[in-house]
Amino acid sequence: MINQVSAITTPQIVELPLLPRRDSLVYPRLTTQMLVVRPAFQRAVEEAIAGDRRILVVGRANEQSRDFDVRDIYPIGTLAMVGRMMKLPDGSATVWLQGETRVRILDVTQTDPWYRATAEVLEETPYEESLQVQAAMRSLLAQFEKCVQLSPVLSWDVYVAAMNAETPGWLADLVCSALNIEMADRQQLMELLDPVERLSAVGQFLSKEVELLELQNEIDSQVRETMDKSQREYVLREQLRAIQKELHDIDPQAQDMENLRAKIESSGMPEEAAKKATEELVRLERTPPASPENGVIRGYLEWLTELPWTTHTDDNLDIGLAAKLLDKNHYGLKKVKERILEYLAVRKLSEGKLHSPILCFVGAPGVGKTSLGRSIAEAMGRKFVRVSLGGIRDEAEIRGHRRTYIGALPGRVIQTLRRAGTINPVFMLDEIDKVGADFRGDPSSALLEVLDPEQNHAFSDHYLEVPYNLSQVMFITTANILDPIIPALRDRMEVIELPGYTEDEKLEIARRFLVPKQLEEHALMEDQLRFAPNAIRKMIREYTREAGVRNLEREIGTICRKVARTIAEGKKAPGNIVPQSVPKYLGPTRFSWGAAEEQDEIGVATGVAYTPTGGDVLSIEVALLKGKGDLLLTGQLGDVMKESAQAALSYCRSKSDSWSLKDGVRRQDIHIHIPAGATPKDGPSAGAAMTTALASALTGKPVRKEVAMTGEITLRGKVLPVGGIKEKVLAAHRAGIKVFVLPTDNRKDMIDIPLNVRRDVQFIYVKDMDSVLQVALR
Repeated sequence: MINQVSAITTPQIVELPLLPRRDSLVYPRLTTQMLVVRPAFQRAVEEAIAGDRRILVVGRANEQSRDFDVRDIYPIGTLAMVGRMMKLPDGSATVWLQGETRVRILDVTQTDPWYRATAEVLEETPYEESLQVQAAMRSLLAQFEKCVQLSPVLSWDVYVAAMNAETPGWLADLVCSALNIEMADRQQLMELLDPVERLSAVGQFLSKEVELLELQNEIDSQVRETMDKSQREYVLREQLRAIQKELHDIDPQAQDMENLRAKIESSGMPEEAAKKATEELVRLERTPPASPENGVIRGYLEWLTELPWTTHTDDNLDIGLAAKLLDKNHYGLKKVKERILEYLAVRKLSEGKLHSPILCFVGAPGVGKTSLGRSIAEAMGRKFVRVSLGGIRDEAEIRGHRRTYIGALPGRVIQTLRRAGTINPVFMLDEIDKVGADFRGDPSSALLEVLDPEQNHAFSDHYLEVPYNLSQVMFITTANILDPIIPALRDRMEVIELPGYTEDEKLEIARRFLVPKQLEEHALMEDQLRFAPNAIRKMIREYTREAGVRNLEREIGTICRKVARTIAEGKKAPGNIVPQSVPKYLGPTRFSWGAAEEQDEIGVATGVAYTPTGGDVLSIEVALLKGKGDLLLTGQLGDVMKESAQAALSYCRSKSDSWSLKDGVRRQDIHIHIPAGATPKDGPSAGAAMTTALASALTGKPVRKEVAMTGEITLRGKVLPVGGIKEKVLAAHRAGIKVFVLPTDNRKDMIDIPLNVRRDVQFIYVKDMDSVLQVALR
């Protein structure tokens, strides 16, 4: 309630506290409740209450911004009386104001700690009572009555108050305060001093509001009517179609049905799938559009019709062109390229009757497995699609979900083929060795059907519920290691191993591919940055230790970034990168290149190991201690490696007489350590190296630093064959080993060793430990 105060004679010019507003205005003769948040504005209200309760309320421009500037206030506002002010818990305050008269703001005289301004009191323009004015007021009241009837937020109390308005200005202000219009439009009406003109302007806004409310109510009525008629819509549909046909009109839903039917007929799907699609289309026609089942059926039909049932790309059977494309994109990888060209040759002769192979590329990270699949697709003229299987644990990721589940979708195989748009793409299943399994099923088992040429011509996806032909897809899988892949799945794939690159191969790959790619990515020209071959070789030897070239590419990219910054700063480009300038950009060398040991040492032998990254050399150290003949093993050795160490010790003790060793050796503790201690190690292939290190420690003869060896040993000293020969040889070659000792039965594996490695390293084949020790010990 507004406190009743005695009438005060208002001077023509007044200076009072100022209350700027960005969201509402106060109109003369009307009571307004508003929220005041800013402390300075609250202080202005408090000062008004402390005085004669008069305050200037004015709107401001730039209402979207919370920042206030006195230059934004509008020139015309209202002089109001403050009724009461109530503080709220959040620090804001609710204020009740009674508008008195319009004023023109002349000057803001104070801004701190509250706002104060001088203003001129304005009088409304006199008007003449006439029938036209009365008619205008009645017309506005009639429109306002209609607005109150249609509006869900306006109450009839507002209309009653409008009926009691005696003058056109009063009525215009009251209606304006009730309408939901923009702040700028409110201010425009506030600045109209002619009450008749203001009444007309408010009538225009009111007409727009009534029109908008009528349209909104019409839409709401149509929605309610549609929902009410959903149950009887099916009964009336046939009659409606007949009427529309007579009126030469087209039912949108009927048009959709015709489009789906045409898609089914033109998709080329087999008879079983076409029958299923037609049955679902009939169900869709009988299902009301508002039913949730309508969307489920429509989505299913869209999947069926958009799958590539017959669309295919023609294979490029030009063997010479395919060979050139493969050589253009990849250096080396002779076996893989030969296998692809053989497939194309047989497909050319068989006129397309050959089943697509299921290839599995196995190799260390960074050797080019994924990019090779993309090159194969380019060489064959097919589309390339890829799905990463790393971390998948749900069988539904492969076979899809049944349609009984909300949000069901086909599996990744069907989704990817839809994206490919052809029935015969090159389909890469990346990281197949990292597929998991849990209570939701085993994705590896679901892949058995996908990767079996005898079964995948009728692949069953749970969502589609009809067979789909995958026999024309060329599947390529990739893995770092084969061990995690289940045997049944491994048996279905043709495994092609991609070994690590030699130093010369890395140099050529960097020269042909990595350097041009990094120069382009870093916006550098060839005349601004060139890499000398010896600089790249230094990066390979002393800054990377890998089977692939991924880290080498990163190091080249690091140099390119530093050179790009130098050029961007306006300095001169270095031009050539030579071996001496590499540490300037990459820092100190990270790996030592050369033999694993710097000098011949007693009790230290060099072995080689197969790792997921290709291969590595390792030093095997033996120390003799006073004790009771115990064997101590450190370096995170696995059970098989521990057994190899025990076999090596037993062999050496059996040779104590022939080596002229004293009986005291049986009373010595033997400690075998294989760095690095934080890396787990296992396998029998270090048996020969451990035996050599033991023999060196017991006999006091040093081991030749340039010799590395591999092989499993028996208690009789026989050296048995081991696996991973190529990776081990390449690792030894990278480390600068000059002599490599390996079992005689592994001679057959040397066919895969590059010619330059066979030229740089001397290979010695042995059958027993006596031959190994004859080569390794001084």
